[in-house]
Amino acid sequence: MIFDTHAHYDDDQFDEDREELLGSMQAGGVGTIVNISASPRSCRAVVDLARKYPFMYAAVGIHPDHVGDLNEDFFKEIETLLADRKVVAVGEIGLDYYWDNESHDLQKLWFIRQLELARRHDLPVVIHSRDAAADTLEIMKEHAQGLKGIIHCFSYSRELAREYVKMGFSIGVGGVVTFKNAKKLREVVEDTPLTSIVLETDCPYLAPEPNRGKRNNSLYIRYVAEEIARIKNVDYDTVVKQTESNASELYGISDNFVV
Repeated sequence: MIFDTHAHYDDDQFDEDREELLGSMQAGGVGTIVNISASPRSCRAVVDLARKYPFMYAAVGIHPDHVGDLNEDFFKEIETLLADRKVVAVGEIGLDYYWDNESHDLQKLWFIRQLELARRHDLPVVIHSRDAAADTLEIMKEHAQGLKGIIHCFSYSRELAREYVKMGFSIGVGGVVTFKNAKKLREVVEDTPLTSIVLETDCPYLAPEPNRGKRNNSLYIRYVAEEIARIKNVDYDTVVKQTESNASELYGISDNFVV
């Protein structure tokens, strides 16, 4: 069964058909989904959704675009949410210099604070890094040693992917790998051991071909698995089985789902 390691089903784009869509996942070959928060509002929403669906889990954290909304009181609330049995990671956290919604210093401050939070609770992290390769790596080397997690929506070089794999992190691969202009990501997939790759959608964003431009969902992740299989010259089932195993181990989710 497919394991979608990164989704946003609390997003408003799913308001009209969320229940129906999530009810179709098992029949569509999707066995597990981790719903990832980004803003203070979504931290609570992802936990509520995870409690509702046995196959869904949650990651709680604040995206770099929203760290301006963070304060000490809400940081304590995040720590409280981490105690929920359906919360399996801290994320998504990191740096985003593309949108530059918040100052780099503020992004770095809360990135480090949330890495420290994950360490205290012995949880993996889900890392967002866009146009911030050098600063992300510097912070990770200083503050994430010994942690595990996913470099979400990986967009850098294969050399940098190797650095993260050496640190024990997995490379998150989603719909972008199916795009015609995704040469760099395909090189990363070719170079990275399948044991260090996990599947993700980032839905409702980044739908793969042939659905590029549409609202993404976990049922489309099969196109990502098919492309990885083609790149690595292995069969589809091998990709699905190995990436499911990688994600289950990373998030600490056994076959006996936490309810």
